[in-house]
Amino acid sequence: MSQHDLNIANQTAPNTRSDLNSALQALGSNNSGASAPSTTYANMHWYDTSSNILKQRSEANDAWISIGYFDQSTNAFKVLDDTMVVNTSGTQTGIIGDQATSIWQAGTGTTESLVSPAKVKEVAKGTSSLSQSGYQIFPSGLYMQWGRVTGVNAEQNKTVTLPIAFPNNFWVVNGTPMDNRASGDFEVDFYSVACLPINLSTFTIINEGTSSGNNQTMMYMALGN
Repeated sequence: MSQHDLNIANQTAPNTRSDLNSALQALGSNNSGASAPSTTYANMHWYDTSSNILKQRSEANDAWISIGYFDQSTNAFKVLDDTMVVNTSGTQTGIIGDQATSIWQAGTGTTESLVSPAKVKEVAKGTSSLSQSGYQIFPSGLYMQWGRVTGVNAEQNKTVTLPIAFPNNFWVVNGTPMDNRASGDFEVDFYSVACLPINLSTFTIINEGTSSGNNQTMMYMALGN
């Protein structure tokens, strides 16, 4: 580890030789040290021993640019996270690092990058609320929602609010009767069900059965985007 101001002063021959050796040692060790060289030059290298990172001085000689990490325990060079990948003109074409899960879910980011299996799984599964009345938002933008509606009487229209509102379109909703009677006997004419979307967050469910179909629980599934 050696640093030098790289300026050989006028001096005696032995001192000049010693000064030259010190300067060459500094160059040979990339000006290594735990703190930056006190005298800096544009584009000079400095190996920061406190962080094991090789740095280069900017052309304006006003900042240090980190090049990479040197793992001294495994004798390996390692690329720093979020290092930009650029073309020969300096235009970014990618990034060596990860990006936020929200960017992957939106699917609109165009920057090439590394991605962990966990993020791939997170994007593939989409956003969901897995409960009796819940929803699943797929990466394609499709929304699937489901739930149960209780206390639906015969020949009654009942307004139902979805777990979440569809952002753009409410395409279709289907209703299915759930037989609650202790006997378990299912008589479909008691439970003729119809559904009609009202807006992006509500729909009407209609029990068109006879009075024997009062106070029923209906299940539904809705699709939109």
